[in-house]
Amino acid sequence: MSPSRPDPSRSRSAPAHRALVLDIGGTKIAAGLVDASGRLLHETRQPTPRSDDPEQVWAAAERTIADALAAADGPVRGVGIYLPDGTISPINIPAWRGFPIRDRVAAAVPGVTVRLGGDGLCMALGEHWRGAGQGADFLLGMVVSTGIGGGLVLDGAPYDGRTGNAGHVGHVVVDLEGPPCSCGGRGCVEAIASGPHLVAWARAQGWAAGPGADAKDLADAAGRGDEVARLAFRRGATAVAAMIASVAAVCDLDLVVIGGGVAKAGPLLFDPLGEALRTYTGLDFLAGLRVVPAALGGEAGLVGAAALLRNS
Repeated sequence: MSPSRPDPSRSRSAPAHRALVLDIGGTKIAAGLVDASGRLLHETRQPTPRSDDPEQVWAAAERTIADALAAADGPVRGVGIYLPDGTISPINIPAWRGFPIRDRVAAAVPGVTVRLGGDGLCMALGEHWRGAGQGADFLLGMVVSTGIGGGLVLDGAPYDGRTGNAGHVGHVVVDLEGPPCSCGGRGCVEAIASGPHLVAWARAQGWAAGPGADAKDLADAAGRGDEVARLAFRRGATAVAAMIASVAAVCDLDLVVIGGGVAKAGPLLFDPLGEALRTYTGLDFLAGLRVVPAALGGEAGLVGAAALLRNS
């Protein structure tokens, strides 16, 4: 278990105003405390057990919950849970297919509200509350990384749709004859602009990189002037711009906040994205659409999980 990260200078808010937040993923389980203003006061984490026994995975989650509750030194107002794709995915945690996570957490922290949200929605809520999305009423928060996901804040409130899956922007089709996607479709923006697909395209165009090279290596090569690497980012950015224009037209957005590993490439992604976006946003009501980098980094999901509780 890594050390917790309390902030003594911010520890004076009343314990009952703190939310317990959980981030349960395939590689780590994290728990934290977020105060009423959206500040992350404490975080503890440990690796997700590689086990076929769901109870071993739950035991790790329960330990992080207990550690966070001990740090709270008093009651919490509720629990917000940040989950990949809004559910416990058998891809990320095979032992937890159909695992009753909400009921288990409710039993571990009785008497309070427990809310679940997908990673894209929590990222959008975190940025809307405390990050680059403050003040925007119609926001798409998205992550461009190993995959592409997103979440929507519409009219100032989270929108997760009929099944909780609204915001799956990685599967907006941007190329009718495009490559196959893991979802079973073709031409999705994720199949073009996610980190692994940027690298795969660059390799197919002759980019000479060693085994295991990833999107960061591709960005480093582009920064050194490698033309194929730069073209890979331009191609990906153009696909992201087409997706943003489509979602913005449907949802009447005023702001898009982009985070994730690929977004850390900075101007390599955002400069060609801005150029392409001007091509696709011809409607008058899209003239003021802004696209900005995320501000909260790895804290966005935990802060957003607390935001799930703001109106509870």
